[in-house]
Amino acid sequence: MNRNLHTRARIAALSFLAAATTSLCIPSRAVAADADGSADDPGDHFSVMQVLADHGEHDLKHERWNAYGQFTWISSYKAPFSAPYTNLNGSNKSLSPNAEHSFTATATLFLGLALWPGGELYFVPETISSRPLSNLSGLGGSIQNFELQKQGQIAPTVYRSRTYLTQTFGFGGASEERASGPMQLGSSVDRRRLVLAFGNFSVLDFFDHNSVVGDPRRQFFNIAFLSHASYDYAADSRGYSWGALFELHWDDWAMRAGRFTPPKEPNQLDLDFRFYKYYADQIELEHAHHIAGQPGAVRLLGYRNHENMGGFVDAVTAFQSDPAKNAAACGNPNYGSSNAAAPDVCWARKPRNKVGLGVNFEQQLSDDIGLFARAMVSDGRSEVYSYTSADRSASLGVVVHGTAWRRRYDVLGSALAAGWISSEHAEYLRLGGVDGFIGDGKLRAASERVFEIFYSLNVYRSISLSADYQHISNPGYNADRGPVNVLSGRVHAEF
Repeated sequence: MNRNLHTRARIAALSFLAAATTSLCIPSRAVAADADGSADDPGDHFSVMQVLADHGEHDLKHERWNAYGQFTWISSYKAPFSAPYTNLNGSNKSLSPNAEHSFTATATLFLGLALWPGGELYFVPETISSRPLSNLSGLGGSIQNFELQKQGQIAPTVYRSRTYLTQTFGFGGASEERASGPMQLGSSVDRRRLVLAFGNFSVLDFFDHNSVVGDPRRQFFNIAFLSHASYDYAADSRGYSWGALFELHWDDWAMRAGRFTPPKEPNQLDLDFRFYKYYADQIELEHAHHIAGQPGAVRLLGYRNHENMGGFVDAVTAFQSDPAKNAAACGNPNYGSSNAAAPDVCWARKPRNKVGLGVNFEQQLSDDIGLFARAMVSDGRSEVYSYTSADRSASLGVVVHGTAWRRRYDVLGSALAAGWISSEHAEYLRLGGVDGFIGDGKLRAASERVFEIFYSLNVYRSISLSADYQHISNPGYNADRGPVNVLSGRVHAEF
């Protein structure tokens, strides 16, 4: 019966993608193909700033201000899957084996203002409406929709995502053009420069960039491809923090480092502003290169968090020494498990360090084909504080633009990602413990893996429709459960 269920789910997934990719045969409204296969430029993507520039009302290359916006709606269907147990003995972090529907809808306004030479101010209000699968439980580093990290609710919530100031000091060298865009004023800057930033923003606004993967609102859906799944970067439950950083650019090299505020409690909205007591530091070294005339880059990223975290070994030891220190008896903050026969990190929280080291690679093979890869190892001794449950992670994929089939602005992508948990983390879960996202009450440890393929159809200028299929093995790092098949669709518009 389970085999038939998986077969039907895979047939449905393939049918979904087949229907989506019939768009390859549809003439694009955005691109008019010539007889020789080349395409006319439709004026690139639509934006209010481009309209003003076309009418002589705005200078995109020397901006004093700009304003951009986006809207993204993602809908996902999870097919039923096999699971011999779910939320065993009162644990509460399993992915439901039943069919489920999830969605997110986000809208963002990006405002930029030049204050003085080199000084720029950015303000970004945002709104989200969402419904996650299984109350956002049961998936470790492979949450099927990256927008769900913002933890919204069905009723739209409006909030300020970013307010920050940057200051650039030029040191000469060649000049390069910065294109106008969200959170970037169009200007000319020195290739040798120092950039300082302070305020409220996402760590990922500056660290762990990868131009092949690009903006996930246009490309891959799964959070495993947003960044390193094991990068427990400081953030509130919406993915943002307060902090300060510097970036030093020197020709093909760049180095950046910063300190950021962690949440007061794991994966919660309130941040802890005691920089002297709890903090998250990161440093990244980047080198840009060309191979066979095509651009690429390598980035080495390290982080060190100092937070009030629960340790897995200490939690198990506390429970084994005194069974009264169990998950059901935990006070606040806790993860809500009612499993009285399981340990819980709430009994083992104290100031601890958490460290990780990762590498990020990108390489264009041609103007239309790019490869990317990421890998990171975190120490895995303490609970996840801000991101996913992964302790080690790796991803690899390819992104292809549709010039070859005369749809220059369409995008096809396929990728694999895997995540692992440490032996300490696995033992804690095996004994029935839970963390912020996973905990089935029992565990047969295995790597959590996701295969994803998507096709993004450019409907008209800055409006795109995307179809996506994800196959997730060993959800929650548990070989007893799954695999999980997820079908998704996305509408994305920019202005």
